[in-house]
Amino acid sequence: MGPFGFAVFFIVIEFWQAVNGSRCNVYKGKWVYDASYPLYNFTDCPFILEQFNCQHNGRPDHLYQKFRWQPTACILPRFNGRELLQRFRGKRIMFVGDSLSSNQWLSLVCLLHKSAPHAKYTSQRIGGLSTFSFPAYRVSIMLSRNAFLVDIINGKHGRVLKLNSIWGGQLWKGVDVLIYDTWHWWLHTGRKQPWDYVQDNNVTHKDMNRTVAYEKALRTWARWVNLNVDPAKTKVFFQGVSPDHMNSKDWVDRTANTCVGEIRPLLSGEYLAGPHPAQVILNKVLRSVSKPVHLLDITGLSQQRKDGHPSVFGYRGRHGIDCTHWCLPGVPDAWNELLFAALIQT
Repeated sequence: MGPFGFAVFFIVIEFWQAVNGSRCNVYKGKWVYDASYPLYNFTDCPFILEQFNCQHNGRPDHLYQKFRWQPTACILPRFNGRELLQRFRGKRIMFVGDSLSSNQWLSLVCLLHKSAPHAKYTSQRIGGLSTFSFPAYRVSIMLSRNAFLVDIINGKHGRVLKLNSIWGGQLWKGVDVLIYDTWHWWLHTGRKQPWDYVQDNNVTHKDMNRTVAYEKALRTWARWVNLNVDPAKTKVFFQGVSPDHMNSKDWVDRTANTCVGEIRPLLSGEYLAGPHPAQVILNKVLRSVSKPVHLLDITGLSQQRKDGHPSVFGYRGRHGIDCTHWCLPGVPDAWNELLFAALIQT
């Protein structure tokens, strides 16, 4: 195991001990019904984007909001927004990634706003950077929209995805907490593909194997972390791959094709699709990082939530079926409960 393998293992063990006083893998468990959930309602949070605002868009069922992630051998601390704001007074927390990062960022904004509803806040967007701040605490929760982590530049013949370039990382320097995410845009083609060529070192291709490109970009990010992160000042997290539910064969339901109409999580049995291929690549790359990075291993627990997507209730159904993103309130709140538990014990 490389130096990063040791670093991640150490962080996870410390997290287990802080939660339960003994070994407890917080990512192994099940979803349990909890009448006290959700931790906020959509009416409490005016910042939820339309594409995630399922109840506002007419979703008739509420049961999907009533499940809490329960690790097998310990109890996660309940999210406490005021404690997080106090502990991170004067700090900046930044999510870097695609629309799944936006999903988690908005979830955290809603959780904090609900915890401190009378605290003044400011919200602004400049280019691809959104910042939600609580001036009384001098805390900023930021979102940097960077779907590939590596750079896309406008070249003479079109847009070039540069797998070995990461000038965008200048924005990340000095941030106190960084939470990264990338995957879903790597498979886009046609009009949804935001680049025309892909460059690997000095060789430019019209296209290449997307999982190979994904791994090369992750290794560029890993080198950036090794060279630029001071663990005494910055905590680094990587959001595991968020799964979609476009194929019901993944959870063995002969009555469905997609997530449409799903109202309950998988409460027993295995997710038959198995480990997500992108997560396998991510795990391999993380073992090469020499600085501590905490993997928010949300893939497996999210695979069980076939009920948590907007389906036809994102954008009021105008943009078709969405079995990729997540309703808010919903599954990303559990991701942030795991993030909170990690932050308060480090």
